[in-house]
Amino acid sequence: MTVITFLTLLGSLALLMFGMKTMSEALQKLTGGGLRKVLSTMTTNRFTGIISGALVTTAVQSSTATTVLTVSFVNASLLTLSQAISVIMGANIGTTVTAWIIALFGFNFQMSVIVFPLFAVAIMLSYFKSPSAKSFGDFIFGFSFLFLGIATLRENAIAMDLPHNDAVMHFFTACRDLGFLSYVIFLLLGGILTMCVQSSVAIMAITMILCSTGVADIYQGIALVLGENIGTTITSNIVALNANTSARRAALSHLIFNLFGVCWILLVFRLFIKMVCSAVGFDPTADLSTDPNASTRINFALCAFHTAFNLCNVLILVWFIPTFEKVVCHLIKGKEEDEDMRLRFISGGLLSTSELSLLEARKEINHFAMRAHRMFGFVPQLFELKNNDEFVKLFTRIEKYEGISDNMEVEIANYLNKVSEGRLSPESKTQIRCMLREISEIESICDSCYNMARTINRKYKMREEFTDEQVAHVKHIWDLCDNALTQMELILEDTDHKVDPRISLNIENEINHYRTQLKENNVADVNDKKYDYQTGVTYMDLISDCEKLGDYAINVVEAHTQVKLTT
Repeated sequence: MTVITFLTLLGSLALLMFGMKTMSEALQKLTGGGLRKVLSTMTTNRFTGIISGALVTTAVQSSTATTVLTVSFVNASLLTLSQAISVIMGANIGTTVTAWIIALFGFNFQMSVIVFPLFAVAIMLSYFKSPSAKSFGDFIFGFSFLFLGIATLRENAIAMDLPHNDAVMHFFTACRDLGFLSYVIFLLLGGILTMCVQSSVAIMAITMILCSTGVADIYQGIALVLGENIGTTITSNIVALNANTSARRAALSHLIFNLFGVCWILLVFRLFIKMVCSAVGFDPTADLSTDPNASTRINFALCAFHTAFNLCNVLILVWFIPTFEKVVCHLIKGKEEDEDMRLRFISGGLLSTSELSLLEARKEINHFAMRAHRMFGFVPQLFELKNNDEFVKLFTRIEKYEGISDNMEVEIANYLNKVSEGRLSPESKTQIRCMLREISEIESICDSCYNMARTINRKYKMREEFTDEQVAHVKHIWDLCDNALTQMELILEDTDHKVDPRISLNIENEINHYRTQLKENNVADVNDKKYDYQTGVTYMDLISDCEKLGDYAINVVEAHTQVKLTT
């Protein structure tokens, strides 16, 4: 094998993988909202969960994308872990559809006759103004690249003449003499290759080529298929290492599910293969060089095994989903320590597909708003404290929250910027701009809370005392601010747009009018010697920070609803 031949082979593989990626992203742009609706509504029980997982995976042509979306729903408390496991089981069934498409079209037609006209159609669609037309054009591009990659991969494999390569044939022939150990070797090889390439579809295509050219027999090919099933789950587990507990549990359940399937299928390996081959009319002992139809049937046998294996695995394990949930929860225990210093919904590692990552960002922003509201709740508590140790402890905690808010703003913004680098619909791009404004305003709310705490700290150290009337006024405006933050959270969590944003505007106007009234009264009270000038300054600093907090809260509402409420 020359260097040029090897690089051409790698290029063909890269073309196939690029086509799969482009197809998946384009389909998600076209149906992203629909996919979320399917997963959120069709998981009422384990069977509908399996169906929804299979449908979504068939639509996006990627079990990894479905798994990532499912984990996002678990993090967002929209799906339980048991529901997520059923969806992942369905994803295993859905991913077999791609192999059938490759077997039916990729190896039986002269793809160059179809692919290049499709490229022409795709480039025309890319100039349309309609986002849907452009996304459909991207899908056709991906489809064309996928099958062009398969065609060139097959042509290069034929040109390499592997059946007459002594080194290659010696390896495969020698392994056949090892019996059961041969299956284990090829199972591990399939898993390792899938981990390296990070695409089970690409390795499936290579497996079909090896079997259809007579290099590998049906048993070695199916062992590679089993390895691909394991390899694709290990990739998601590596990605989930730095993620939260729910993400790691979902990824681990996928791995355990496929490992269990491999274990039981190895016990009935030859018998199961014989049944599958009989169903598609393929004789495992057939000589591919003398039977031209055998090369097509062996690919059908590989796909049939892949589908039958995953269907049987699901039918066996669907009754043990609660047990699965207990096992993964036992293996990966939830952290009991305070997780205030980390994001909850945005997982570490690789990004999920751009359209679907917005769900994670939305839940993280909602949690950020909840944390800002919690921080505000500390301020009235600090105002009431008289014990020095308790005062210092709570003030330090508020300082800590202010630092956390700064970090959260940066981390969420960085995540959104990475998401924006992917293929996005115009609506999603607008959504990201709104999200960036939201996190900036929420961080400003935290700044206002910290400024109030600093003002109270200054008052405490200078031993200033407010009059009963001042205390009542401060508590009242704090109640208004608390209402504003509560209403802001309701709007951020309102996915059906049932909460009227004008309620927030009314609260904001009430805060502004009350601040103006107190400002006028303060001047009169200082002149009347009800309290000294410095106490009046401290008092009005608290009131002004409350008014700013109200402004930031209404800005968050405006950014989220994309409705201008103030002038």
